[in-house]
Amino acid sequence: MSAPTVYDVAERSGVSIATVSRVYRNPDSVRAQTREKVMEAARELGYVPSGSARGLASRTTGVLGLCFPDYADPDAESAAASDADDDQAVMLYSDQIIRGMERAARRHGYALLIAASLDGGPESLVAKVAGRVDGFAVLARTVPTADLEVISRRLPVVMLAGPREIDHLDHIVVANTEGERELTRHLIEDHGLRRLAFVGAEEESPDAQARFRGFQEACRDAGLPVPSRPEVRAGMMTQAEGALAADALLDRSEGTGVERPEAMLFANDQMAVGALQALERRGVRVPEDIAVTGFDGIPLSRLVRPPLTTVRQPIRQLGEQAVELLVQRLADPGRAPVSLELPVSVTRRASCGCG
Repeated sequence: MSAPTVYDVAERSGVSIATVSRVYRNPDSVRAQTREKVMEAARELGYVPSGSARGLASRTTGVLGLCFPDYADPDAESAAASDADDDQAVMLYSDQIIRGMERAARRHGYALLIAASLDGGPESLVAKVAGRVDGFAVLARTVPTADLEVISRRLPVVMLAGPREIDHLDHIVVANTEGERELTRHLIEDHGLRRLAFVGAEEESPDAQARFRGFQEACRDAGLPVPSRPEVRAGMMTQAEGALAADALLDRSEGTGVERPEAMLFANDQMAVGALQALERRGVRVPEDIAVTGFDGIPLSRLVRPPLTTVRQPIRQLGEQAVELLVQRLADPGRAPVSLELPVSVTRRASCGCG
C-alpha cells in the first residue's frame, strides 16, 4: 500500500491542501478546531509530513533528529560562564545529550537535526523533524504518544528517559530511582540527617518522579516519615525555580515555627545551584546549617561554592547510545526492541559535608 499523502489528509479532514500545509508549517495560523481535525486525520492515515518525499521514502537523508523541550536556563549558563573559561562548564543536561549524539552521528556519517521548542506545541516539533530525517530520538513527554505511534511506522524512533510507553520502540533510561535512593541513604546513614525535604518538578517529568520514588524508598528503609508528594514542586527545573523553592522552604519554617529541613534534595543540579545562591543570600550556611544535593552531574555542579553533592548520570552516553540504536534499527528494521538502563553514581562533595 502506498504511503498516505497530503491529498489524502485534506480529503479525510475536509479541508484544502493549503490548510493541511499550514497546520504543519505554521500551526498558529489555523483555528484550533480545524488544526485538531487535520491532525486527527493524519493520525488515522499514518501520514508523516515530509520535507523531502524522496529522501523519506528511501531513508537516505543522511540526518538523524533529536526532539526535546527547550528548558534553557540563562541563570545557570551565566553562572557557569562567570566561574570558568572552559566551554564545558556551561553545558547543561540537553547540551550534553546533543554533544553525545553529535559525536556518535559523525562517527556513523550522519548529521544531526535538533528541534527544541516550547512554542507551537509538539505538532511543531514533529513537523520540523519527522519528514527530514532517517530516524530520531525524543525525550519523554515531548511528543504525544499517538503521534509517536504514527511516526514509528515509517521511521526508527528511540525514546530517551521516562517510562516505556510504546513497547515496540527502543528505549534508554538511567537508574534514576536507584541513584536518588543511594544519595538519600548517604545523607541519613553517613551524616545522620533526619529532616529531609525533596524538591521535585511538575508531574509531567518522569525523571523527577522516578527520583522521588528513590527518596521515598530510602526514607521508608530508614524508618523515617515517607511523604506522599515532594515538599515543593517547581514549575520548571531551572536555577531560578530552585532559588524560589529554597526560599519557600525557609519561609515556611520561619512562619510556622516548624523546624527547617536539615537537607534539601533537588531533582536536578540546576535547581540545587539556585538554592545554594538563595541560601547564601539569606545567611544560611551549607552544609553546616542545611545540606544541599542535586542530580545529573552537570559540569556546573563542581564549580559552585560549595561544590555540589549530586548523582552523576552518563548524559553524553544517553545521546551516543540513542544514535547507536537508531543506526542498528536502520540496518535491521526487524530486530527486537531494546530497553537499556544506564548506571549512575553518587558524587560526594562539600555541599553535604563531604570533601
